[in-house]
Amino acid sequence: MKQDTHDPQQRRHFLKASAVLSAGAAAAALIPGLAPAADTPVSQGEPTAKPGQKGYQASQHVLDYYRTARI
Repeated sequence: MKQDTHDPQQRRHFLKASAVLSAGAAAAALIPGLAPAADTPVSQGEPTAKPGQKGYQASQHVLDYYRTARI
């Protein structure tokens, strides 16, 4: 009879990794905030920054980056 030469630790590691990845995929599908954004075009006109606005500003530089990074 042929002897089993597989390492049981490798199989356990594979099964654990599969379970973790499956749980992660299921969680990602259930959380609505992680869903990919719809293909809505980014306005190519004026930047959305308003005078005195702090924080994120969609400047022309940012819009150019989004355009070139689009898949």
